[in-house]
Amino acid sequence: MTAVVANGFDFSQYLEAGRLKVEQALDSSLGPERPESLREAMRYSLLAGGKRLRPILCLASCELAGGDASLALPTATALEMIHTMSLIHDDLPAMDNDDLRRGRPTNHKVYGDATAILAGDALLTRAFEMVALRSPGVPAERLLKVIGELSLAAGAPGLVGGQIVDLASEGVEVDLDTLEYIHLHKTGA
Repeated sequence: MTAVVANGFDFSQYLEAGRLKVEQALDSSLGPERPESLREAMRYSLLAGGKRLRPILCLASCELAGGDASLALPTATALEMIHTMSLIHDDLPAMDNDDLRRGRPTNHKVYGDATAILAGDALLTRAFEMVALRSPGVPAERLLKVIGELSLAAGAPGLVGGQIVDLASEGVEVDLDTLEYIHLHKTGA
């Protein structure tokens, strides 16, 4: 990647530093879950790499608003957990039936459909735990607002709604409004 440097700011370096910070937070976010098979399936997809743009944008937004990005780190990891859940579920045979994700076999190909579903579910609930219980120093009122926004973005008005419209659009020609709906709700959630 070519470095973009303006006014002494190296955008590529900023993204890489953010990615490393997020990777470390994600790695430590999953404790000794029991059963181990569930923890392993969760870690398999959560730590499979990626650009980590969603959590980096969360941290950058906090910084731009004059906040302490370390206080936003639990929310940033929550965003990545929700995104990972959506990828695990999207890859399932009942959805897109993908065999590969980020150059590796998909979660359901490695752990089976049932474990993949449960790993995705566990990541979704862990995301809300990260915000609600692992955000010391953030006022409860602000945490409630974040939890509300996350639930809207991940639920029927957002990601889940976009996914069902995407599934209903398979094999048919879609108009621009439908395509925009899918991108705004599923991809953009």
